[in-house]
Amino acid sequence: MDIQYKVVFLEKLFPLRISRGLRTGADSLFVAVTKDGITGWGEMSPGASEGAGSVQEGQEILEAFAKNNLEGLSIHEMYDLGREQNVAPCAYAALDIALWDWLAKKAGMPLYRMLGLGKTNVPTSVTIGINPPEVVKERVPLLLDGTGVKSLKIKLGSPEGIDADKVMFRQVIESTKPYDVKIRVDANGGWSVPDAIHMMKWLADLGVDYIEQPLVEGAEKDLPYIFKNRPLPIFVDESCRFAHNIPSYAHCVDGVNLKLMKSGGITEGLRVLATAKAFGLKTMIGCMGESSISIAAGAALTGMIDHIDLDSHLNLKPDPCEGAPIINGVIVPTENPGHGGRFKES
Repeated sequence: MDIQYKVVFLEKLFPLRISRGLRTGADSLFVAVTKDGITGWGEMSPGASEGAGSVQEGQEILEAFAKNNLEGLSIHEMYDLGREQNVAPCAYAALDIALWDWLAKKAGMPLYRMLGLGKTNVPTSVTIGINPPEVVKERVPLLLDGTGVKSLKIKLGSPEGIDADKVMFRQVIESTKPYDVKIRVDANGGWSVPDAIHMMKWLADLGVDYIEQPLVEGAEKDLPYIFKNRPLPIFVDESCRFAHNIPSYAHCVDGVNLKLMKSGGITEGLRVLATAKAFGLKTMIGCMGESSISIAAGAALTGMIDHIDLDSHLNLKPDPCEGAPIINGVIVPTENPGHGGRFKES
């Protein structure tokens, strides 16, 4: 098994501001696994909270891991070895995605079919970051006019407080009036318990579908306070990294958001989804700034997921990859063998 690495800078079309800061673009690490003349591709989007804050760190971690005797190990055995050795989840995700891509290509099947899944008809949310009202007013028509987009995810949790959140969100409501679009909110852990309780009621009265990560990661003990008498379904994102996280708060959330960069790829992602369903929770899949390669891997799982948030590749200038097209608002896996993501020939 030969492993090669490629670094590409992914510039965002629209800078994305969330409660933790502004992102205009970042390097992604692409990993190619070649064996028996077949190459599988994976991708790492760096993140300090995901174990590797740079592509250089991620590559070094994977190069060290590859010194193990990996030949003959199954994908699940290899993943478990990576966990035992504390390999950064976002780095391991690139290797894991590449391995699943290779395996499906070897089988001559689209990954979603090899996993026994169907295609979803659930539209993806498209994200609007924390912005002043005048930017929201400009952005909404760009995202919705003639694009087929049917759902917006609005980032709140402004460092300036909930009054700033309300000013921005009022503009969202005003600007989306001409459109038939669902609206969801992600606070990225930007609210206190009292602010979360207040904002969920305020947002529910304005027709929001659900709220994501209202409290900061690490404050899971406070989830019962906002879960009781909640006016909106609550999903956790940063609080859900691995399947073993779920039992501790399954009684006080409505759903979990899987991200391949948090979990370490598809292998643990399948465990997260299975565990969530075992506890009767709804599921979501999100992303962290990746290209179509990682998004295609996520799209292969969407047939078993309730809510889709796979839009980062739509906000790249340009996306160097392809294989995760949006059709009538839905991110659709292709019929190509593997997950379908690949570099554009140009």
